[in-house]
Amino acid sequence: MSRLVRVTDSDERPVAVFDLDNTLADTAHRQRFLERRPRDWDAFFAAAPQDPPLAEGVAMVRESARECEIVYLTGRPERCRRDTLDWLAAQGLPEGSVHIRGDADRRPARRTKLEILRRLARTRDVRVLVDDDELVCEDARRAGFTVVRARWAAPSGELREAQEREGRT
Repeated sequence: MSRLVRVTDSDERPVAVFDLDNTLADTAHRQRFLERRPRDWDAFFAAAPQDPPLAEGVAMVRESARECEIVYLTGRPERCRRDTLDWLAAQGLPEGSVHIRGDADRRPARRTKLEILRRLARTRDVRVLVDDDELVCEDARRAGFTVVRARWAAPSGELREAQEREGRT
């Protein structure tokens, strides 16, 4: 009987993939920008550098870094890359590649993130995905990934709608 074996470099560590907003970064202080009509996306993302870290997520990423290479996967737009990198460094989080959606990409987060997870899995062992978005977690689990749903931040209906319907974060 044959077995499917993933082709990877045996010297490479597995990857642990972490979402940012409401997994590592507390976005509660900037939710008000999504409650307006029209939503103020520029202000929402401009306030991201002031996000306080979420202790549970930070502890998990640091623990994962002992055995895994860290990958950050966010629905933030590319224009936020510098602020995102600066925030990760300011929190003393482990280094890792940062996957950010293109500025014009408005697909739902569950599609963009699953696409990147599958791309990573072609050459690497994806040990875990940690994300707060229920739909991202469900789709990743269905695709065979190990998932930890981050439930340590206050849920936001506005952010969930933005992720799914507007493809904004």
